[in-house]
Amino acid sequence: MLHFEKNEILNLKSKFENKKIAVIGDMMLDGYYWGDVKRISPEAPVPVVEIEKEFFRFGGAANVILNIKSLGGIPYPIGIIGDDQEGTIFKRLLDEYDIDSSGLIVSTERPTTVKIRVIANKQHIVRIDKEVKDNINADLELQVIEKFNSILSELDAVILEDYNKGVLTEYVITESIKSANKENKIIAVDPKFINFFSYENVTVFKPNKKESEDAFNMRIVTDDDVKKVGSKLIQKLNAKHILITLGDQGLALFDSENKLLRIPTKARKVADVSGAGDTVIATLTMALASGINISDAAYLANFAGGLVCEEMGIVPINPDNLIAELLEELV
Repeated sequence: MLHFEKNEILNLKSKFENKKIAVIGDMMLDGYYWGDVKRISPEAPVPVVEIEKEFFRFGGAANVILNIKSLGGIPYPIGIIGDDQEGTIFKRLLDEYDIDSSGLIVSTERPTTVKIRVIANKQHIVRIDKEVKDNINADLELQVIEKFNSILSELDAVILEDYNKGVLTEYVITESIKSANKENKIIAVDPKFINFFSYENVTVFKPNKKESEDAFNMRIVTDDDVKKVGSKLIQKLNAKHILITLGDQGLALFDSENKLLRIPTKARKVADVSGAGDTVIATLTMALASGINISDAAYLANFAGGLVCEEMGIVPINPDNLIAELLEELV
């Protein structure tokens, strides 16, 4: 259970305020084209979507950044965008949210990663992805580390947000962790399958159930399965904490002594799980950076992730809603 008093919950926003968090990872855009279908194309047996509106939102690591901003923190995005129209849109969104863009590297060799969703008559018709998933080259790797090291002393924490789009190479992972540990910074990791076991010596490693299953080529069905995977990860990665998100089964938190804490998910009306993992890692890291212990930070992250699941589409956590939800738990 949550070990906060009422006044501590009410003071969460002030605790979170101005915490400086770098996010290194795959910066992405989510694009939406909305319209109607009234006819079939004469060129092929496909619907013609007459677009009525279009808009772009942050995706991938950029959604983590937006969650940090929404919680009152100061995010520093570090990653790659393309020298293209989508890169211009990405920078414009950063400006709109008053987020520092100096950690972004513009590449002429890679496009901005963008996922376009075409929605017609309230139906998702097709998704169009524009991306290069190859690892960034050695020059870009060095630039990423240089950007990170240039602000490291100012930071409260760093999040490594991996979507397997090529930014978090083994070199970037190991060098950023090495630098952060030298400065005793909090290091939170949201991994994907590639380089899964490269994230050694971090503060908290947060895979989801599927990523954990894929990494060990096993199904996680029973509580014993959860314990087995958590124990293996603690031993293999030498992390201070492992936090496995288990969907409707809640969270499993392990410490370096292999102690397990299970955090159940509160029953909710789930509208959309998209972006919940981004909210969890952002809230968890903000809480740790604010001096909140790992178990309470995990509880907060669990609540926050559940709240965004009640919203349609990918939206950041609203701290007022989070506080209201936590206060209800005290009643």
